[in-house]
Amino acid sequence: MTAQADTALPAFAVGAINLASARLGAKGVYATDEFFAPLERMLADQPASFDPDLYDDNGKYMDGWESRRKRVAGHDWAIVKLAMPGRIFGFDVDTSYFTGNYPPHCAIEAAFIAEGSSLDDVEWTEILDKSALGPSTHHFFENRDQDKVWTHLRLHIYPDGGIARLRVYGAAHFDWDKVGPADEIDLGYIFHGAKALAWSDAHYGHPDKMLGPGRGLNMGDGWETKRRRGPGHDWAVIRLGHAGTIRRVTVDTAFYKGNFPDTCELLGAYLPQLGDTVSEAQIRESEGWKPILPRQKLQMDHAHAFGPDVVADIGPVTHVRYAMHPDGGTMRLRLFGTKA
Repeated sequence: MTAQADTALPAFAVGAINLASARLGAKGVYATDEFFAPLERMLADQPASFDPDLYDDNGKYMDGWESRRKRVAGHDWAIVKLAMPGRIFGFDVDTSYFTGNYPPHCAIEAAFIAEGSSLDDVEWTEILDKSALGPSTHHFFENRDQDKVWTHLRLHIYPDGGIARLRVYGAAHFDWDKVGPADEIDLGYIFHGAKALAWSDAHYGHPDKMLGPGRGLNMGDGWETKRRRGPGHDWAVIRLGHAGTIRRVTVDTAFYKGNFPDTCELLGAYLPQLGDTVSEAQIRESEGWKPILPRQKLQMDHAHAFGPDVVADIGPVTHVRYAMHPDGGTMRLRLFGTKA
């Protein structure tokens, strides 16, 4: 059983999401220079790669953001719009494969910019002071103030060079006060603060992908496990964005045709004291949570809608355990209900 996908991550990143994920909608807004490699590459979700034989018109192809060698005073910087407003726990400034062309230092500022507002008069707040970087290394920096909500970052590199990936670990911010007690809302939407905390397997795709926007882009945009060759089944424990009562469920197997699960089920529990991590004992206990959706037969490439005729009203829950029998892929999981 796997409680975390990457045990090498620092504590501040455990249970967090990447607010700078291009897949979730983060965008590079502006860069002073992107001569060797565009800013958008720095936000890619897959790990950085390197091809020693790949070149383009401007020189060596690098998988990240890279500015040219600066021959005048000053330094390079870039503005990134986060995928969603959120609280920031810390950063990974990754210089993978940048060995003789990494910046010796970086700094990060943040701002909250309302939709439609201009970037011209933004008040930036430094949340990472000038910090040393090294060649081809993940640099983890914890944010001191983890309570403020931000929408944009300004990354400074001194004086120039390349960053392979910028990961911004944090939590989505959603104003639940605007949601009335009778308003139906997706309690399991990642933009509403939901997050997968533990899972059995994520060989082809992280379970957080099930909680993302839309119906998915392709087979790689959902949660898919490897082929199970022994007993058991695959599962994921998900923390909802807010405690609430689930009244209808959508299980979407879009794009999964020869690899969709045979059946699925959903269990739930009200555990407001549970944090952003779960122990092996708590994972075992989740097998006995109350059934919300009993095992249902699934079909390929289809949005399965389950309403009150099969979804049990067990009252408010904070966490769910979604199970696929025996294995396979789920593109999207929607958990519609009312907040508690």
